[in-house]
Amino acid sequence: MGHQAKKRFGQNFLVDELVIADIIRAIQPEATNNVLEIGPGLGALTRPLIEHLNTLHVVEIDRDIIARLKSDYPQHKIIIHEGDALKFDLTELVIPLRIVGNLPYNISSPLLFHFAKSAAHITDMHFMLQNEVVERMVAAPSTPEYGRLSVMLQYRFHLEKLLDVPPEAFRPAPKVHSAIVRMIPVPKNEIQVQDEKLFADIVLAAFGQRRKTLRNTLRGILSENDFAHLAIDPGLRAENLSHLEYARISNLVKARQTPK
Repeated sequence: MGHQAKKRFGQNFLVDELVIADIIRAIQPEATNNVLEIGPGLGALTRPLIEHLNTLHVVEIDRDIIARLKSDYPQHKIIIHEGDALKFDLTELVIPLRIVGNLPYNISSPLLFHFAKSAAHITDMHFMLQNEVVERMVAAPSTPEYGRLSVMLQYRFHLEKLLDVPPEAFRPAPKVHSAIVRMIPVPKNEIQVQDEKLFADIVLAAFGQRRKTLRNTLRGILSENDFAHLAIDPGLRAENLSHLEYARISNLVKARQTPK
């Protein structure tokens, strides 16, 4: 019996066998890997992953799909976590963890930030996302695609766009093009940011009014002397700075806040 895609869950099911094979080659799953699949859907990735792995963990919210997972796969090979991936605690699983999935496009950014909180437990992540989102994730400073999402992910992950995936690779076909992105966490001791909340607040302030200069968006946070000390031109705009420069800004502010 066929499964009707549900709009409220953002379901578009991957059906192109060549694309599926390309994704599995990119992931290179090994039998003993601890792999978590987000939203297995109709099993496009689930089936080949199970062929390579001793055990596969999956998170699924759709009860109809959960029923299929229980009937279609050997239960000693698949561990089903029923519920919302946005609320799933990754620290419950054995680490190091590898995560894969065709993420629902309507909640892709919140999911990425949710996984970022547990980056220390993750070896790598391979996700299917809307191509526009992937382009923003991997964008370089001073390009049209570069923005807050770029900065907030690039300081935590090494990012690489791997594959373009056309709409016709899915059923039903989405109205947008898709892409596969690889995300590898930056080791904790190499992260340049000392206070992640402060960093996030400064990035948000900088990008809050993109057309304005940093002199205006960071007014009250940095003085002219601070800009000079950091060797950053206050006449630049938010999209002109790399994540490392935002790290330097937040670390300077942090040092000023820390009692001596």
